[in-house]
Amino acid sequence: MLTRRRLLQGGIAAGSLFLPAPFAWVWAQSDGATRLMRAPKLALVIGNSAYRNVETLLNPGNDARAIAAALAESGFAVTTVLDAPRERLAEAIRLHVEALSKSKGVGLFYFAGHGVQLAWRNFLLPVDAAIAKLEDIPAQCVDVSDLIGGIKKAANPMNVIILDACRENPFGTIRVEQKGLSQMDAPSGTLLAYATAPGNLAADGTVGANGLYTGNLLREMRVREAKIEDVFKRVRLGVRLASKGAQIPWESTSLEEDFYFLPPEQLRKLSQAEDEQLFSEERALFEKAREAREAARLEEYLRRYPSGRFVELAQLMLDRQLAAKGEQPVRIASSQGNPNTIGTARANTDFKVGDFYVYRRRDLRDGAERQGRQRVTAITDDQVIFNEGRMILDPLGNQILAGNGKRFTARQDMPLEYVVGKRWISRFDVVGGGADGTTEIGYRIAARETLTVPAGKFECFRVEGRGFNSSPFRPPHEIIITFWLAPEKLRRTVALEEKRYHRQQVQRWERNELVNFREA
Repeated sequence: MLTRRRLLQGGIAAGSLFLPAPFAWVWAQSDGATRLMRAPKLALVIGNSAYRNVETLLNPGNDARAIAAALAESGFAVTTVLDAPRERLAEAIRLHVEALSKSKGVGLFYFAGHGVQLAWRNFLLPVDAAIAKLEDIPAQCVDVSDLIGGIKKAANPMNVIILDACRENPFGTIRVEQKGLSQMDAPSGTLLAYATAPGNLAADGTVGANGLYTGNLLREMRVREAKIEDVFKRVRLGVRLASKGAQIPWESTSLEEDFYFLPPEQLRKLSQAEDEQLFSEERALFEKAREAREAARLEEYLRRYPSGRFVELAQLMLDRQLAAKGEQPVRIASSQGNPNTIGTARANTDFKVGDFYVYRRRDLRDGAERQGRQRVTAITDDQVIFNEGRMILDPLGNQILAGNGKRFTARQDMPLEYVVGKRWISRFDVVGGGADGTTEIGYRIAARETLTVPAGKFECFRVEGRGFNSSPFRPPHEIIITFWLAPEKLRRTVALEEKRYHRQQVQRWERNELVNFREA
């Protein structure tokens, strides 16, 4: 593990250790997490069950009371509102936003009850809503966009919005455009969580209990020292398994700092020996799960390391295991035309023998160019073999064997799911090709944009990475890497640019661009 101490000893420029967001989180626990722990914490919890004009619900009241109690245990000042009519609901939101603006604290909003979407907008139903036609929804319900607009103006450092509001259409004969809620991207410093994927429905639970989503959330948020994004990843796994894939929670996040419902007694940096030990334990558990090819082993790994160095690979393998057992994939509603999101996508792992790709590689220091053709010649369960074995990728597109003879341990440079704001870490060893060593890179999906290369124009997700490579044969290098992927159209990268530095001197700067391709 390339800890701060080791990097300093290796001679990496000190300035690179204090990286701007989103990369600083990779190398050291930032002071921002400590500031969030010390900030005031304010929560507004709403539970609407006793609807007067539409179907009543069993458990939002139970859910809201239980969430309020858990948040109070975590140090939040909680306002709980049950069975709120429209005026009370709107007023509670207004006061919540005002309090955040004044205190500049951490804000959390939770709603359990009926929610609907109309014209790409999400609405929370107050208990007095009387909807005779779709046009009544904006006038009688509360627009989630009003809440989001309010917290943007409040300019507090962090917000969490949790919507357990994706039940069946409550209006009977009045037909809404889509089931559930519409996809929205989280504003800066916010985690937006849905009980299920956009355009899908969530279970209410049994009488006297909590809903499936909130029941899992209550359990996970009480796990001490669990980072907030890990909490929601474990919730997603738990709900998926309990519902046999019928309900899969969804999040959009733009958080830059770690936050804990139950934080550690003190935040401290691990020693190099501790880092090495923890990573060895994680890799051993993943390798056992990979070799066993059993869903239970993969679930164990994902629960223990929800943000680990192999989660993208483990998730893909779990998906395949559960699909083999009959799980039907949940489909996220199309976001085409939705002004509130730039959309999401899933990696296309369906390689076929005969797929080929031609790339142009340019050295951006001296302008030298060369081209290479890569053709899929064989496929196994966990390998995509190119050019009769001279290059091998895993199904996500991560390199196992490079054309220059380098071999790599399990790595996850490529994500399984694409959503702007997503972050992950890849750590792997390199063997052969004169480049033995260890690399660790933190990645973030930074944007969605149009990119034109010789092969054409593509709507891409731009992934930015930053990390370090160490080797016993040469000084450590800082790596800055950007690549563009269009998973809805292409199984491989559209373009990739990589810089390597030593003591702020560029050692390598190359750009690969797709020139031609054919996919079955």
